[in-house]
Amino acid sequence: MKRIRTYQILMVALCLVVILLWTCQHPPPPPSNDVQMFSPNMPTAVPRRSLPLLPPCHRNRSMVNITGFSDLPVRFQTFLYYQHCKHFPLLLDLPHKCDVTDGLDIFLLLVIKSPPKNYERRQVLRETWAEERKHMNTLRVFISGTSGATLQKQRMNKLMEVENRNHGDILQWNVEESFLNLTLKQVLFLEWLEDHCPRAHFLLNGDDDIFAHTDNMVEYLQGVQENPGSDMHLFVGSLMEGTGPIREPNKYFVPIQVQESDTYPAYCSGGGYLLSRHTAKVLFEMSKSVALHPIDDAYMGMCLARAGLKPSSHMGVNPGGLHLPLNVDTYDPCFYKDVLMVHRFQPHQMYVLWDQVHDPSLRCWYH
Repeated sequence: MKRIRTYQILMVALCLVVILLWTCQHPPPPPSNDVQMFSPNMPTAVPRRSLPLLPPCHRNRSMVNITGFSDLPVRFQTFLYYQHCKHFPLLLDLPHKCDVTDGLDIFLLLVIKSPPKNYERRQVLRETWAEERKHMNTLRVFISGTSGATLQKQRMNKLMEVENRNHGDILQWNVEESFLNLTLKQVLFLEWLEDHCPRAHFLLNGDDDIFAHTDNMVEYLQGVQENPGSDMHLFVGSLMEGTGPIREPNKYFVPIQVQESDTYPAYCSGGGYLLSRHTAKVLFEMSKSVALHPIDDAYMGMCLARAGLKPSSHMGVNPGGLHLPLNVDTYDPCFYKDVLMVHRFQPHQMYVLWDQVHDPSLRCWYH
């Protein structure tokens, strides 16, 4: 009996040795080189969160045949490789953000572009113009990607996760934050809007450093709602006409390999603009056939043009700031009490100005 048991033990040990030797000689295959964003690096997943399974976005290798491709900056080579990729998983979602309450639809949805690092800006906006106000039926969402190297990215994602748990106002995609990815984030948001918030009457789309006078916006849009309404075309902001791609290297540089034409269709400056739900739906439909472009506001103009629509101008939208005399206080609240939005402000300036324009004792007789 002992001989049989010893034989069994030896056989088990021999099997384990064979398995170990086979494993050493057959290592697992290397990870795929396919990426799902405009970056050579895959984003780090948020801890304790599983991402929806999406087919990998394959590099379009035919782009190397474009004349002058090898001479382009790496960021534009990467952009062209993955220009066709328009579907990415959400790290942070708000599927019930726009659920109807008290039988009322959302009147104005505040859509604010904000990278993970801009925590202070988001906090100030939550307490000022982006505060969700039930009596005006306004809601806010911050749209973001991911940023930083592996460890930093994990920390920033954790910050966004905690913020979203406390405030319920962040949409974050598994896409690298970069200037060239602004257009992609806009398209991803339009897709989310179509799926989760199609009944919001109007939208503000803006940066997290604009001063937006939401009271004035609601008043303006209430007039629009009467005629023609949110089911008609509206795309209003600071109108840009007769412009085209910048060919000299700077932030807004667009090489001829990305766009051959030297002109853009009319568009509104991306600092901030207002649009109706009808137009948002049209933009999403057009984005399915219009190739992504590195300049996000110009891309919106391209989608409008594809649909045969035009943007319009409003004097209350000032992306370049107010043009004021040199001898005045440029932060005097009297200059801002009638605007719709003004670009750019530091968080502390925004916080003080919002309080001042709502001061019941404010008198502006000299303006």
